[in-house]
Amino acid sequence: MLFCALLRQIAKVAEGTLGLPRFAQARRVGEQHPDPPIRLRGAERARTGSRGRRHRRRVAFLPRPAQARRRNAPAALRSRLSGSRAARGDAVGGDTGGGRVRKWGRGGRERPWGSRGARRRRGREAPGPRGSRRGAPVPVETMAEEEVSHVKITGPETEIAGPTVELRQRKKPKSSENKDSAKEEKISDTPVPERPPKYVLFQRFAKIFIGCLAAVTSGMMYALYLSAYHERKFWFSNRQELEREITFQGDSAIYYSYYKDMLKAPSFERGVYELTHNNKTVSLKTINAVQQMSLYPELIASVLYQATGSNEIIEPVYFYIGIVFGLQGIYVTALFVTSWLMSGTWLAGMLTVAWFIINRLDTTRIEYSIPLRENWALPYFACQVAALTGYLKSNLNTYGEVHEVYKIYIFSLFLGYLLQFENSALLVSPLLSLVVALMLAKCLQLNVKKGTFIAKMIKVINFYLVCILTVTLNIIMKMFVPHKENGHMLKFLEAKFGLNMTKNFTMNWLLCQESLQTPSQDFFLRLTQSSLLPFYILVLIICFLSVMQVIFWRINGKKFLKETITLEDGRIGERPEITYHVIHTILLGSLALIIEGLKYLWTPYVCTLAAFGVCSPELWMTLFKWLRLRTVHPVLLALILSMAVPTIIGLSLWKEYFPRLMTELTELQEFYDPDTVELMTWIKRQAPVAAVFAGSPQLMGVIKLCTGWMVTSLPLYNDDDLLKRNENIYQIYSKRSAEDIYKILTSYKANYLIVEDAICNEVGTMRGCRVKDLLDIANGHVVCEEGDKLTYSKHGRFCHEVKINYSPYVNYFTRVYWNRSYFVYKINTVISFQS
Repeated sequence: MLFCALLRQIAKVAEGTLGLPRFAQARRVGEQHPDPPIRLRGAERARTGSRGRRHRRRVAFLPRPAQARRRNAPAALRSRLSGSRAARGDAVGGDTGGGRVRKWGRGGRERPWGSRGARRRRGREAPGPRGSRRGAPVPVETMAEEEVSHVKITGPETEIAGPTVELRQRKKPKSSENKDSAKEEKISDTPVPERPPKYVLFQRFAKIFIGCLAAVTSGMMYALYLSAYHERKFWFSNRQELEREITFQGDSAIYYSYYKDMLKAPSFERGVYELTHNNKTVSLKTINAVQQMSLYPELIASVLYQATGSNEIIEPVYFYIGIVFGLQGIYVTALFVTSWLMSGTWLAGMLTVAWFIINRLDTTRIEYSIPLRENWALPYFACQVAALTGYLKSNLNTYGEVHEVYKIYIFSLFLGYLLQFENSALLVSPLLSLVVALMLAKCLQLNVKKGTFIAKMIKVINFYLVCILTVTLNIIMKMFVPHKENGHMLKFLEAKFGLNMTKNFTMNWLLCQESLQTPSQDFFLRLTQSSLLPFYILVLIICFLSVMQVIFWRINGKKFLKETITLEDGRIGERPEITYHVIHTILLGSLALIIEGLKYLWTPYVCTLAAFGVCSPELWMTLFKWLRLRTVHPVLLALILSMAVPTIIGLSLWKEYFPRLMTELTELQEFYDPDTVELMTWIKRQAPVAAVFAGSPQLMGVIKLCTGWMVTSLPLYNDDDLLKRNENIYQIYSKRSAEDIYKILTSYKANYLIVEDAICNEVGTMRGCRVKDLLDIANGHVVCEEGDKLTYSKHGRFCHEVKINYSPYVNYFTRVYWNRSYFVYKINTVISFQS
């Protein structure tokens, strides 16, 4: 009864509004009336008859414009609507299997209502005017032909419900109208995304705003911390310019010296030309300093200093170190963003920054060597990783979008090839050949149904194809691209892995450098004490196993019911950015375990990955899926742990390490090296401008920076000639004769020789790594291995003998200056033999 009352109310609304856009829901679930029904007048209602109160028919209604067409309907149709049992068959009195018995179309053809053709006809609708919605009511007067598509009679569904009579009319639309209708249907079928509620938008905005604010604040605070620590350590603002410059040691001094040269140049173009054709740094050698030392940071810094008018506000040294400290702030911000993108919470970014600062002894060398190339490069590298993480996370087509990254890599490599003055080593790189091989294999890949035996065989063939193409392309590039092999690097790697024992001074000296040795146990102990290493290992194991699990599923062609990954699925390894970071950190970690200097590239990655893991509910959910946790709801427990674990870690780190950081900022340290200051002062006052100095490469870099005088060698290890020069100059600490040393020094046009007492009387902690020991091994003056032939030297160690001032040493060298650390000798141009 309530249903009949509802129909009567809808009928009243239909009469008052000339039809509704779409009628009520159909009698059965999922069935809709495609068009507004026609209301039959009294005569038609009388002809339909009545079967009493138990079978009262429900009368359908159509807009009034359709009534005129109803009167002119064909007689056969009116007779079917008259209610005669012969015309309707068993639609009213019998069971019709859902209340639908027949459908009449053109030609009087009868089909069951549920047949395929009926369903196709049922989906067609007459095109409406432009802009009308699909299924909207169409005036009957607009139809050209009096055709009847079908008559649908719905039988009794309940005890009181009668059949429903529906009349539909249509015409064959014109082609132009059909096209317009198709466009309108396409527009109307496009799903309109639902607008999220305002509170959801506000929540997202607040989350992004707080995260960005925390990221920027962390970077700024770290940059300010470095500036304050640097000031406290070196007492920088209270020192003279010479004392400030001495704080730049070794190769750092060389980089900063070229920054000073650019500021002294009359123009930027002239300064660049002098650097690319530099013959005022190393004697008897013209070098392209921009290419050989990667001086683009110094070029940019000098341009910014002059273009911004900072020369009237701040000193050049403060501007230079300020840029580097600012880049370190960007570095920390990029690490923050990377961890935030991976975990979905900025709490992971905060934990990343905390671990980075606490373990800064193993994450950066900014405190000791500001101008190092890594301090300029690593911030940009971190920004690239953050951008790539966001790119991989926002794209669903994993394989295709990584394919796009290959193109970006190739473009960047060719750009670097041009900026590095056509560095052919980039073109013969095996990595370039691998990327090109992967792209070619992608183009040749066939579309085969996944999971089949043929698909698996094609994957195996594709793998071997990539390997063969990589090797082939690399060989072809080396054949046609002129390049210079890095022979010393290959020899170094052979000696590093114990494949070749050598007595060469340069190789052994490089192996003894702390940055090129294997990491010590103290390194792993420090990471463990800060709780970084244990959590990193846990996160790496879970992510690695999940990635391998997904790869195994893909190889076997396993299909998932859900395309999108949710928290309940526990498949963190299926995310492309996780796969990328797992591969990346394993590669960097493998290199860092071999060469300690690469830990400054790997340890920040460790901070990022560990912080992401402990703050990610998906990682905990993946672990709980494997453990089949049932006592507690796994999703709830994963959400709780992703908040509780980082909070506990953060509080413990704050309690233990924050007082130490404050103590470092409050302590006033002082960098005191008066002997070096006195030496530089004497050179600037007493030495001729055209003088050439010889000595250890580290000291030569400081002399070039503080005085500008020419030197015989530099602390650079990417040039064979400079490495050979360093080995020859180091002979002043060997057991060679005065005549041999004199010939070596004069071959490089040296005028002054500086002997360092710290090297001559060195007491090294590592056996066999002192400079004089390495020289004795190379010269055969000591037995290195069993079976070696000992070459006896009748000369004493030159650095000791020359201090005694007796013949023949005084014949070749004259001491002109000395202090507690340095002895300066003038190389005589005229040899006078004294008895």
